[in-house]
Amino acid sequence: MTDFYAFLDQLWIARLVILRGLGTTVSISFLAIVAGSVLGVLVGLSLVYGGRLLRLAMRAYTDIVRGTPVLVLVLASYYVSAAVGIDLGPFAAGVLALAVFCSSHVGEIVRGGLQAISAGQTEAAKAIGLSFSQTFAYVLWPQALRQFLPAWVNTAAEMVKASTLLSVIGVAELLLRTQEIISRNFMSLQFYFFAGLLYFVVNFGIERLGKYVERKTAVPS
Repeated sequence: MTDFYAFLDQLWIARLVILRGLGTTVSISFLAIVAGSVLGVLVGLSLVYGGRLLRLAMRAYTDIVRGTPVLVLVLASYYVSAAVGIDLGPFAAGVLALAVFCSSHVGEIVRGGLQAISAGQTEAAKAIGLSFSQTFAYVLWPQALRQFLPAWVNTAAEMVKASTLLSVIGVAELLLRTQEIISRNFMSLQFYFFAGLLYFVVNFGIERLGKYVERKTAVPS
């Protein structure tokens, strides 16, 4: 019990540092998920409805990014941008790397969701006089959304976990803050376990949000 009370004492001392690290993790993850999802939807639409050259370009983009380790993307976004004279800073470079990685996965998810819809749906929409934009907004997108929501939730959770890699470029997110605390009190097991618990809470919140959206978009039986 003495060790437990000592951990609680150190946890209280480090509470503000941990909260700042958690806030940075949540901010990075949120920005990367939003930006990556928006870009990913555009990539997915290009893969399905774009011209031949655009489809080839987007296919190369998704294949290259998905085949590249996230750590490499993080290092590239930070050091390559600095080498070409663009001063992004660690936070912005980290968000950029995660957003690009997220977009490649969301693009494939959107492509799969749209292509899974029967061609008869589009033909029926044309038959009743709907334009392509109306067909997409009222027929295709709602059906695709219901199909790719579970995969999108998994991708969002992956972005939270991938944010731990940003410590290598000096982003003071939760993992780096935890390591700094451990370097002072040497309570490795306790603080790593606590950090893991916080990551679980964040990802559990994303999962619950995804389930809520799934219920709201479900077709009444």
